[in-house]
Amino acid sequence: MARPDQLSRRERQIMDILYRLGKASAKDVMQNMEDAPSYSSVRTLLGKLVEKGHVDHRESGLKYVYFPLVAHEKASRSALGNVVKTFFEDSPYLAVNSLLDMSINDLSDEELNQLKTMIQTRKQQKNK
Repeated sequence: MARPDQLSRRERQIMDILYRLGKASAKDVMQNMEDAPSYSSVRTLLGKLVEKGHVDHRESGLKYVYFPLVAHEKASRSALGNVVKTFFEDSPYLAVNSLLDMSINDLSDEELNQLKTMIQTRKQQKNK
């Protein structure tokens, strides 16, 4: 399977739509895209995603219904790993620090406590 960072902008858009909808026809994808290209372009992009191993399809009447092959969580982790490597010197610490700087005022006390608990749990797992 191709890596998520090797997808074009439009291919990533389509993957986002498929993850959100679970499955979709080319028409469904097109209707959910901002600035959608032509129907034939959407079908071509879906075909490329099938070739790359990100998506598969099945026949449903006269149309194909497309669905992602990679679990959303796995794809998200892969994409996030690439962002950390590319923009944060492959340092999760720098990435988390940046995220906290961006959103510290948007996090509730409960969410901050949950983050604290997650960190403590990870520390305990690491020390075992």
